[in-house]
Formats: sequence, C-alpha cells, structure tokens
Amino acid sequence: MSPTPVSNTNGPSVLAPHEAEHTLRAFWQITRTWLKAPDRGNARLLIGGLLLLTVAQVLIQIRFNLWNRDFFNALESRNGAAFRSQIYFFLGLAALSMGVAVYQLYVKQLIQLRWREWLTKHLLEAWLREGRHYQLEMAAEGADNPDQRIAEDVRISADLAVDFATGLLTSVMMLTAFIGILWTLSGPLHIALAGRQMDVPGYMVWAALAYALLGTFLTWIVGRPLVRLNVSRTTAEADFRFGLNRARESGEGIALIRGEADERRAVTKLFGGVATSVRGLMRSQRNLMWLTSAYGTLAMIFPTIVASPAYFAGAITLGGLMQIGAAFAQVQGALNWFVDNFGPIAQWRSAVSRIVSFRDVIEELDALMQDPTQPTISIHEGKTEALVFRNLEVAFANGTTVIADASAEIHAGERVLIQGESGTGKSTLFRAIGGLWPWGAGEIKTPPRDSMMFMPQRPYLPLGTLQAALAYPAEPDRFPAEALNDALQKVGLEQLLDRLGEEERWDRMLSLGEQQRLAFARLLLHKPRWIFMDEATAALDEANQDAMMQLVLDELPDAALISIGHRPGLAAFHTRTLKLVRADGGAQLALPKRKTVKKRQWPRVMAKPTAYSPLVR
Repeated sequence: MSPTPVSNTNGPSVLAPHEAEHTLRAFWQITRTWLKAPDRGNARLLIGGLLLLTVAQVLIQIRFNLWNRDFFNALESRNGAAFRSQIYFFLGLAALSMGVAVYQLYVKQLIQLRWREWLTKHLLEAWLREGRHYQLEMAAEGADNPDQRIAEDVRISADLAVDFATGLLTSVMMLTAFIGILWTLSGPLHIALAGRQMDVPGYMVWAALAYALLGTFLTWIVGRPLVRLNVSRTTAEADFRFGLNRARESGEGIALIRGEADERRAVTKLFGGVATSVRGLMRSQRNLMWLTSAYGTLAMIFPTIVASPAYFAGAITLGGLMQIGAAFAQVQGALNWFVDNFGPIAQWRSAVSRIVSFRDVIEELDALMQDPTQPTISIHEGKTEALVFRNLEVAFANGTTVIADASAEIHAGERVLIQGESGTGKSTLFRAIGGLWPWGAGEIKTPPRDSMMFMPQRPYLPLGTLQAALAYPAEPDRFPAEALNDALQKVGLEQLLDRLGEEERWDRMLSLGEQQRLAFARLLLHKPRWIFMDEATAALDEANQDAMMQLVLDELPDAALISIGHRPGLAAFHTRTLKLVRADGGAQLALPKRKTVKKRQWPRVMAKPTAYSPLVR
C-alpha cells in the first residue's frame, strides 16, 4: 500500500473568502485556548487592567472636550482669570492623561509579550517533538521556513492583534461617548427643500457617518490587493533569508569548489522574488496613500466647514465651534479605525495565515500518524530486547515504494551490518526505526527507546560548550569530568581535554572525522544497549575506523550493533549481514546465514591533529 501524502497547505498567494474566514476563525480559536490554558499566567489580569486604563483614557478625552469649550469661551470673552484657570486645569489633566497613556502602553506590551511567549512555546512543542520537524521538512510544503513562522510571524500576529483589539475597543468607546456629545452640540439643520422646511437633528453626526463610510468603502476598494501582496512578500523574504543562511552554513564547501558565482546567482534570484513582491506592495501602498492622505487632510477642515453656518448665524460661540470640531474629530477617528489600520491589517492577516497553515499541517500530520485506516508504518516500543520487522514497506512521501515487504529479527547482543546499493533505502530504513519516517506500511517492534542511540554520518553538535556537545542530549553536568576526559582519550581527542568549557561552533572547529570520534566518545558515556550507525565512520581512514569499532566491542560488549556501511572491513565487526537488493516494486531484504567472527585487535590510539588551534581538518 502507498502512503497518503500530506497535502499542500502552504500560505496561499491569494486568500479566498472561505480561506480568510478559516484563518480568522482558527486564530480566534488559538486566542481562546490561550486565555483558558493553565499556563496562561496573569494574562486575564493584564487584559482587565488594560480595559480599565482604556476606560480611564476615554473619560479623560471627554473631559478634554469640555475643557476645549471652556478654554475658547474664556479666550473669546477676554476673561484672563478664567483663561489662567483653564491653563492650570489643562496641565493637571495632561499629566493624568500621560500617566494613563504610559501604563496603558506598558500593560499592552506585557500582554503582547505573554501571548507571544505562550504561542511560541506551544508551536515549538508541536514542531520539535517525535521527529515532526524532520517529517514536515520531508513532506509538508505548508511548513516551509518554520523559523520565520515561529519567530517573525508569531511576533507580528500577537503584537498587531493586541494593538487592533485595544484600538478597536478605544474607538467603540470613543464613538459611544462622543456621538452623544456631537448630537447634542450640533442641533438640528434647517433645510428648505421644494418649498418645504425640513429639520435634520444631529446633522454633524450624520455628516461624520457619511464621511467615514465613504472613506472606508474607498479604502477597501483601493487596498484589497494588500493582503495578497503581504503574503507574497513574507514568503519571498523568508526564502531569501533561508538562501543566505544556507550559503553561510555551507561556506566551506562552496569555497572549496569555487561555487561563489553560482551561489550569487541563486541568492540573487531569491532576492529578485523579494524585489518583485516589494514593488507590487509599493504600488498598492502608493495608491492607498493617495486616498488616505487626501482623506486625512480634508478631515482637518471638514467639521469646521460643516458647522460654520451655525457659528456665523450666532447660534454657537467660538468655544462651541471648537468643541463641535473636537467631538467631530473623535467620532470620525473612531469611525475611521478601519481606514487608518487597513495596511497593518493586511500585514497581520498574512502573518496569521502562515501561522494557521503551519499549525494545520502539523495537526494534519498528527492525524495521519494516529489514523488506523491510513497506510503508515506501525511502530511499537516493546519491553523485550529485540528489533523486529514484519511485512515492512518503506516509501517516499509521494507514495513511491523504496523497500518492499521486509521481515527480519535482530536480538539483543547481535551485530548486524546492513548493506546495499545506493538508493535502496538503507538510511530511510534507519529513519523508520527511529520513528522519523511514517510513510509506508507494516510493523516495526523496537526495544525501549531509552536503550537506543543513533549515530548519523554527520553528528549533531549543539551550540555551547564542548562539554555540552559531548554529553548531548543529556545535561552538560550529567557526567563527571573524569568520565569526559577518559572518553576523549579513548577516541584519540586528548588535545580537547583543556577545552571542555569553551563555547565554540564545534561543528565548524572540528573536522568531520573529529566530529565522528566525538560521537563515539558520546557513545561511551551514554552506554546504550542498542547502537545504530549510519555511515558513522565514513570520514575516518580504515585504521581509525577499525580502532573505533573495536573500541565499541571492548567497552560495550553486550550492546546490539546495527550498522550501515560500504567498506569491506566493517563486516569483520558484525556477526551477520543483511542486504537490500534492488528490485522492481522496491528493494528486497536478503537474509544470509549468521557467521562466527573471530575477535580482532586494533590500535587503540588515534592519530592526533598536527596543530592545536585551529584544529587541522
């Protein structure tokens, strides 16, 4: 049976209405989960505090509006005492407003940080568990550039969501408060139409509504492409950064084969995608800027023009005119929330769509792994010390079979060498044993996971000290200094004894051969009962390879050893060989008879580098 490939749920280039609805609904579900989660911290308390501070700021703005009337009336009447009194009152009100604004910003930033911390933590837990990060890279196109999604898109989503919620809440409260003030202040508008006298009550409110609705409609028409263009730009930027990081990480290989020109072409092409996306975004923002600039400029004088007939008729004072203008500005500002935030909304929606698609792909893969009707490899961690394949089929994510109908048993203490031509699925079989490769069918029974240790061709060396790299994945202080020193000496890395506490990029400081020796030292420290090697000695010469293998047999004589390797000398350290033979419909597993191997002795001292720093490769 062929596996069902994970569908492509990549961030869409164009958000159709149903996709946009799914994105917003999914983000609201994430928000509710955060607010109900046991690890939400003091999020609810902070949200309550932000709400109170927002109410306080609105009340202060209402009092500012009343001050506006009294101040200009005192100015118009040339009342010096009242004028000075209003100045002092303004200073106190301004100080109160600044204090509320400062803590409102601080509490809002705390909410943004708490939300980002929680969302980052849970995305990391979903991504970095049970090999999901590897499986997503192999099969799920909707999870490209997870670093960008978890770092940048989460920040944008959380920060702008809190900004929007605060701004929208403030706008609603401002509208509720000032629409009543504006209605009362503006009074009726007398219109003579077809010989009849008509009164329009609260005409300034209707003028504000008409002005805001017109601006909102035009903004939506002009700015619609921004969502699609922001998604395109975010993806292009992430691809460009990935290309730069890949060139940096592969600097030695590129330099040795003089591949700089080709690398420049590739990275330049990626930046071309960025430039194309940015140019499209710039054109759309330019068109929107024409509209918003004209709209905002006209708004400075529009309320005064509309209210001026009443002022010239003597129905209102100068203070009343200023108060009407200020109230109109508050109502219009509240109604213009969509106009003012259309650009950031488009950016936020693009970031949210990438987070939601990332989460969807992870959940889809989880569902695939847990669905008993799907043809995936069934892995059972057994209590007995044995590795068993039963009717095992290993396939690529697209359904192509690599290994067909393999059955075998390997018992504790056995030493088995797996060989076969390139492309017959040897390394893929190892990934399936390790639980990283679900695509296929059949069953694998493994010994307890904590008794197994895998050694890939290029060992993983984490950032940090050499001691941390040697103890990985255990804590750096898990093993005593004597054990660390003894392990390094046994693998011939005595020159590193004084550098255990140094922090370096050890994956660059050490040659691949030295890294493989370090992996053997790590093996001696952890002492697993089951050892899986995938070309773990490929960078060593034959003498050092033989010495490393003999070291394993001497130090861990009861451990089971399953190796992938091509060198003829490796067979001497194994009791039997399994061969993957290429065939139509997938490689077949041949099972030769067991053989008895006489123990061989190999040199225990490794060749040392000829220089100390930097280490010779």
